[in-house]
Amino acid sequence: MRILGLDLGSKTLGMAISDETATIATPLGTARIPEYDLEAALEAALDVIDKYRVEKIVLGLPRHMSGDMGTLAEYCRRFEKLLSESSALEVIMIDERLTSRIAERVMLSADVSRKKRKKHVDKLAAAVILQSYLDSTINKQKGVKNNG
Repeated sequence: MRILGLDLGSKTLGMAISDETATIATPLGTARIPEYDLEAALEAALDVIDKYRVEKIVLGLPRHMSGDMGTLAEYCRRFEKLLSESSALEVIMIDERLTSRIAERVMLSADVSRKKRKKHVDKLAAAVILQSYLDSTINKQKGVKNNG
């Protein structure tokens, strides 16, 4: 089963895809969209859903460190509704706090230039979101408890 991971920003949509065993997330790409344009984001997501025969979607839900939801979170909730209605697929929203920072740190440790980091951060953040979901699913299947 292929699962699509999405990191929706105001001007970008980072995308990652799982392998067919839903074990490993791989960054796919970043779609540039007009600011807060749900239709453009939807079109980009639907293209990938069709191309990879996606069966489930994981969408990052941006929250403030306090746990509160701001403007971007409400935008993501509207996108989730539109995406689930348009694709007829299950859309799972997961907390994406710090995923962009994790992606930045991964690229820093790999000595990726600042210019390249900016270009790749969204798709890598989507992969972090998706891998987090995949790992939690695998751990649940194995009966491993999260002590976090």
